[in-house]
Amino acid sequence: MREQPAAEPDAGPQAPPGEPLTPEQAIQAATDRVAALETELAEMKERWMRAEAENANVRARARKDVDDTRQYAVQKFAADVVEAAENLKRGIDSLPPPSGDQPAIVAKVREGLESMERSFVGTLERNGIKREDPVGQPFDPNLHQAMAEQESELHPPGTVMQAWSMAWTLNGRLLRPAMVVVAKAPTAELAGPGKG
Repeated sequence: MREQPAAEPDAGPQAPPGEPLTPEQAIQAATDRVAALETELAEMKERWMRAEAENANVRARARKDVDDTRQYAVQKFAADVVEAAENLKRGIDSLPPPSGDQPAIVAKVREGLESMERSFVGTLERNGIKREDPVGQPFDPNLHQAMAEQESELHPPGTVMQAWSMAWTLNGRLLRPAMVVVAKAPTAELAGPGKG
């Protein structure tokens, strides 16, 4: 199907066929034609600017997608590495507490494992994987998973009083929530004075 040529804008007043235009009619026709072309130019400029804005948005979205992909492509690997870091920490915590009468080999093993853990966590941090200790912080459902609530007079209600594991993030995005115990008000406090 052939495209129809665009209709010419109204050229303004015209002389009857066969008669020349008067100077006023020629000026009016030229003025009308210039106005029509200026309107068409403004419409084309508007369409061009919208297209440029849309292209800029597409480029920005594509750049963000590439950056996100680059930054979070290792998320599954990072989660596995975090599990290894947690296991190393659990291993250190399972050693008997330091004491003066323990064999020197136990102290050396502890020192070696603690040094290895510091180095390992440092390497993770340099690569955007951070460990956050939630103890003493207000409970945040975006970072913490409450495993239990426990009455406490020492901690304000809603405060993390114990962490079974740390929170881990990858470039600010949660990798693994902290498993925590959250403080709650003692029962006598909940009942109020004279109600218990």
